[in-house]
Amino acid sequence: MYIQRDTYLEQLKNSRFNGQIKVITGIRRCGKSFLLFRIYHDHLREEGVKEENIIKIVLDDDAYTQLCDPYELSKYIRSRVTDKDQKFYVFIDEVQYAISKEETRNPDTPIRLYSVLNGLIHLGNVDVYVTGSNSKFLSKDVMTEFRGRGDVIHIYPLSFKEYYDYVGGEKAEAYEQYAMFGGLPFVLTKNTDEKKAHYLSNLFSEVYFRDIVERYRVDLDSILAQLTDTLCSSIGSLTNANKLSKTLASVGGRKVSSETIAAYIGYLSDSFLFREAKRFDVKGKRYFQYPCKYYCADIGLRNARLNFRQQEESHIMENIIFNELVSRNYCVDVGVVELTETAEDGKRHQKHYEIDFVVNKGSTKYYIQSALIMDTEKKTKQELRSLLRVNDSFRKIVITKTHAKPWTDETGILHIGLYQFLLDKDVFMS
Repeated sequence: MYIQRDTYLEQLKNSRFNGQIKVITGIRRCGKSFLLFRIYHDHLREEGVKEENIIKIVLDDDAYTQLCDPYELSKYIRSRVTDKDQKFYVFIDEVQYAISKEETRNPDTPIRLYSVLNGLIHLGNVDVYVTGSNSKFLSKDVMTEFRGRGDVIHIYPLSFKEYYDYVGGEKAEAYEQYAMFGGLPFVLTKNTDEKKAHYLSNLFSEVYFRDIVERYRVDLDSILAQLTDTLCSSIGSLTNANKLSKTLASVGGRKVSSETIAAYIGYLSDSFLFREAKRFDVKGKRYFQYPCKYYCADIGLRNARLNFRQQEESHIMENIIFNELVSRNYCVDVGVVELTETAEDGKRHQKHYEIDFVVNKGSTKYYIQSALIMDTEKKTKQELRSLLRVNDSFRKIVITKTHAKPWTDETGILHIGLYQFLLDKDVFMS
């Protein structure tokens, strides 16, 4: 199976020999290694780069255990860079294995790997690419530890367009499969729904939870599992650590502090399993401290974690739209419009209207509402009322689960069908 990831390949091509360390991050099993070791490798070979000039190291393979010592890693790579007049490409997979537990737990202990990678860049004829599955070790440290020499490329599970370009067929049928089993590439190698479900379910216990428990020395692994279930079952719902702590206590009968819950949410986020969407006051131009929403990085993982029991179509669609917007490099918040309105009794009341997504990229902003269907006048008014209460000039959009071509109503709101939104990244411009 060979799924082309053109967007990420272009990012790698454009960052080639830019004097920075390319840090490729993303949830485990999303295709980072395949992108680097197959797609980008093949591109370099097609351009005439010799195989011996591409130095490949896989640190989670026991054949490379010795190279988990940063100094041994440096020695090995430098021994392969044999000609100063030639260019060399260094690919290091799962680079966090070269960072010791002591280095990660003690902020005063320097992380040796970073100086090794910076040293390779200083050679001038070496281009360095590393992959990793944890933002705490990589993304958050890049600007400081790499002294401005880090270039982060975040990889997501397959978008619906990448998925559909591979599977083809009827769009609606492909979407239903995608909404059930998600976009982790290896899922597409499974030929039955049972095998897909089994693969996704096992990822939590055999990969994700094991990584988190070992990395952060989690004592309450059952609480971590319950928290994950709760977040999966409440995608698109406002929550916070204190509320989650109370929910877990009522369900499991075990009290856990909100501080512990907040820490565990941080671990899940650092492992890219969930992403937070903060609440933004549209009129006041400020963020609320809490509550916020959490969305799962892959909808198939979310469904598998809940044993495919909770198939709330509107919430799943909202999660898929959120992931699509994030993968297009938008900053995505949850919008709140606060208005003072006069009730029938003459009293003035503060009303909050929610906008599913406030989407920003540079100076561009969109307000987006996710609506499964709008088949009645009442439903239409309900879905559009928050957008109609925003008075600025930025585009207001509603996405519905239809094949409809984009059209603009008399209030200026742009209506887009879900399939066109997912398959055309420039649809907002139409």
